[in-house]
Amino acid sequence: MKLNVVKASEGATWVRLGIRTFWRQPFAMGGLFLMFIIITSLFAFIPRIGNLIAIVFIPAFSLGLMAAARMAHQGQFPMPTVLFTAFRSGVERRNAALRLGLAYVFFFVGVLGLSALIDDGQFASLYLFGGQITPDLLQSSSFESAVWTATLVYIPVSAMFWHAPALVQWHGVPVSKSLFFSLMACLSNWKAFLVYLITWIVLILVVIFAVIFVSGLLDLGEASSLTLTPALILLAAMFFTSSYFSFMACFEPQLDLQA
Repeated sequence: MKLNVVKASEGATWVRLGIRTFWRQPFAMGGLFLMFIIITSLFAFIPRIGNLIAIVFIPAFSLGLMAAARMAHQGQFPMPTVLFTAFRSGVERRNAALRLGLAYVFFFVGVLGLSALIDDGQFASLYLFGGQITPDLLQSSSFESAVWTATLVYIPVSAMFWHAPALVQWHGVPVSKSLFFSLMACLSNWKAFLVYLITWIVLILVVIFAVIFVSGLLDLGEASSLTLTPALILLAAMFFTSSYFSFMACFEPQLDLQA
């Protein structure tokens, strides 16, 4: 395993390859992402700890989506079982995936804990246990500050876990080292990741404005949300597909990503 430093323009290439690969197997990739959403959403029905349990499985399921992207890129059809790749590769890999999930919960709760210091836990409680979002809450300066604090602090946490599932699964890297190498890969290639994120933000905004514009022309009114929601779900699925190419660019120089 070797850490690569790539050009900033590679970030846009990851987006392009993610979109292209998604449309090679749109039903499989879209279906797997919906499975991911449905399974994690079902945990929310467990009182008090449901959302925390769902967070445990996010690294493992993100690996499953990356594995599906690899198969689609190679011209194969990803079956539903690929989503559970982390739990189908032996006891050692399964236990490592669970440890990684628990580490993700630890850091995620830490992020929410920091936000709780600002707004007395309103944002953290809303995220973990649900509740009603009122106009007064949205207009609260402390709540807004808590949201921004959580967002900014989550960025390095996200970098730690961005490559970690694949490093654990495909390279056998211990959990603690996988977090370190993932963070170093993101920091070393921060320009490429900045381009990557900006490209996705622009694409999402373009889609949102396009749907709103067309809905206005057709006078669809509230029905426009029926179009916007699936469009955003498709974009999210493409985003997860593109994450595979960011990993391969950072750690696998022998792969021809342009194929």
